[in-house]
Amino acid sequence: MTRKSNTFGLAVLVLVGATASVRAIEPVDQGYVRSLAAPGKTVLVMEYSDATGAVVERKGYASADGFKAVSGTEFRINSDTTVKLYGLEACDGDMVNQSEGYTGSCADWALNGLTTELKNPKVIYCRAFISEQNAAEQDASCYLYTYFPGAMDSVYNLEEQLVSTGFLRLENDGSGNLLRPDLEESAAIGKEGYGMWADPRVQAQ
Repeated sequence: MTRKSNTFGLAVLVLVGATASVRAIEPVDQGYVRSLAAPGKTVLVMEYSDATGAVVERKGYASADGFKAVSGTEFRINSDTTVKLYGLEACDGDMVNQSEGYTGSCADWALNGLTTELKNPKVIYCRAFISEQNAAEQDASCYLYTYFPGAMDSVYNLEEQLVSTGFLRLENDGSGNLLRPDLEESAAIGKEGYGMWADPRVQAQ
């Protein structure tokens, strides 16, 4: 089951330091994201900003085989670097979703969701703070551009999609505050019974 949202959440980035802070930046330029597409390739662009929101560097990658999920919240850029979808997590333990015919671990359910989303995009466009630039695991917010002639021509936020369909949920910090409050609306959609939320055990977590 796939549920594409018509709204765009604001990209949320993490400033890594003694105390993590979160800020929202401007919505993505859909025309720019579409312009990054290249025939026969999946293009990944990592855009790094400073604390003022100014873009200070971009790195581009292209792959004929796409970019693969390594967990429900991470995908690999290369042998040295993964992208982590900031502020999201799988549910705990096992789950059942009878309408989807799924019985298994929450971790595998989340991995299935991210793997599916990464199968067909022409562009993966991610935003992160400059402090993430050289990290092996880079916290980021990502958008996908997916195009099927005559069927789909869409740029959408990856985290919003995975949360609203119940593959992932919002993560709390150590004080119980949401790391991604910008996605509360998407989380409310998921909790209507999609994905993990069809299982009462997950609802009770």
